[in-house]
Amino acid sequence: MPLDTPLSVTDRLFFADDQLDRAGTEALVQSALAGAEDGELFLEYCESEGISLDDGRIRSATFDATRGFGLRAVAGEAAGYAHSGEMTEAALKRAAETVGAVRQGYSGTLDLAPRATNARLYGDGNPLTLLDFGAKTALLGEIDAFARARDPRVKQVMASIFGEWQAVQIIRADGTRVADIRPLVRLNVAVVVEQDGRRETGSHGLGGRFEYGRILTEQVWHGAVDEALRQALVNLDSVPAPAGEMEVVLGPGWPGILLHEAIGHGLEGDFNRKKTSAFAGLLGQRVASPGVTVIDDGTMPDRRGSLTVDDEGTPSHRTVLIEDGILVGFLQDRQNARLMGMDPTGNGRRQSYAHIPMPRMTNTVMLGGTHAPEEILRGVKKGLYAVNFGGGQVDITSGKFVFSASEAYLIEDGKLGAPVKGATLIGNGPDSLTKVTMVGNDMALDAGIGTCGKQGQGVPVGVGQPTLKLAGLTVGGTAV
Repeated sequence: MPLDTPLSVTDRLFFADDQLDRAGTEALVQSALAGAEDGELFLEYCESEGISLDDGRIRSATFDATRGFGLRAVAGEAAGYAHSGEMTEAALKRAAETVGAVRQGYSGTLDLAPRATNARLYGDGNPLTLLDFGAKTALLGEIDAFARARDPRVKQVMASIFGEWQAVQIIRADGTRVADIRPLVRLNVAVVVEQDGRRETGSHGLGGRFEYGRILTEQVWHGAVDEALRQALVNLDSVPAPAGEMEVVLGPGWPGILLHEAIGHGLEGDFNRKKTSAFAGLLGQRVASPGVTVIDDGTMPDRRGSLTVDDEGTPSHRTVLIEDGILVGFLQDRQNARLMGMDPTGNGRRQSYAHIPMPRMTNTVMLGGTHAPEEILRGVKKGLYAVNFGGGQVDITSGKFVFSASEAYLIEDGKLGAPVKGATLIGNGPDSLTKVTMVGNDMALDAGIGTCGKQGQGVPVGVGQPTLKLAGLTVGGTAV
């Protein structure tokens, strides 16, 4: 008996019983997209759950199952999009009439379908079915008890798990069909500690495109608790952060979120086609210090930001964006790539069937260099070492950013000093790339917790980088 494939699984989800007729659906897509340059029918089924514990009690438990479609027709710079949670022929016909408006007075040639691939970057098991609800809530209780037993200063524990199983099928006007099944899980732990009337918080999370077994083992969640507790205890000893222009060292892994926000969005094709990015018009020019190479890689197995195929059916790529300081590429969906005379890079993503695809990052990483982290720190007389980041803001057009460091330390005469609280990094994304003076040899990926927002859509992403030294970055602090 042949093994299930993503295509056969999604056929059963969308074309079995009294749902859509496959042949009729394909014919309707062909008719709806006649004369358009591009477009697709995106079919989605998604199950998701979230369970959170706070202070020893289950505070929320949710389960959601959604099914729907999005139909898109693309003509030049215009796109018509219609979606519905009603999976019927009548709903599809209404959607076809809606998107047909974009083709009025336009006659184009349908773009070639994405080249197929046999790559499978993650398994297709449904995480939600492998543990019952009682086992999941009991585990969160164990996390709470373990954290409190680790240190008497722990006053509050928050823990949560999230799981998702998404199945998609993409149908084009030429009859090409592509399917993907995407598991996703995440564990988060946060603790509040108190000492001498002072309270501080620490947190840690991890996850990826696999089943719960990877993150819910005792060894893994013990490690998550210990890391959250470590951060909280470090913050108990923190002093007010200094302010001013100084050398800044960024730690490996999660600090790549600054790279993602301050630089990655500016390398997405739509912003550059419309010339609203700080990087617009700079292709082929030096935009970063020598030694700085930035890639977006959606082909990493099991990573949170990875995709076997994107939401237009294009296989994921490893796209070099900046090579040794030179801007060499952008992240592209199909429409922007065509309008810019470039190739799609497998970065056409959408939050769900109710959203139109656009260029989005997957796993955005700065590659490692040649310097040992200890060597980088030794070269700093007075500065800041930022290890973890919380929230931040960035303006795509100007490239200006503000990011808050949730864990940072003073650097004095090449050695780590006291932890600091309230440090913010202020700068300009493109300008900060030119201030990189040393790139570490310890490139690391984040633990699998990133979610990226753009134009109201959120998608899972990954980040990564080595230890970096930047000269002359502005630090906003609380010290007076």
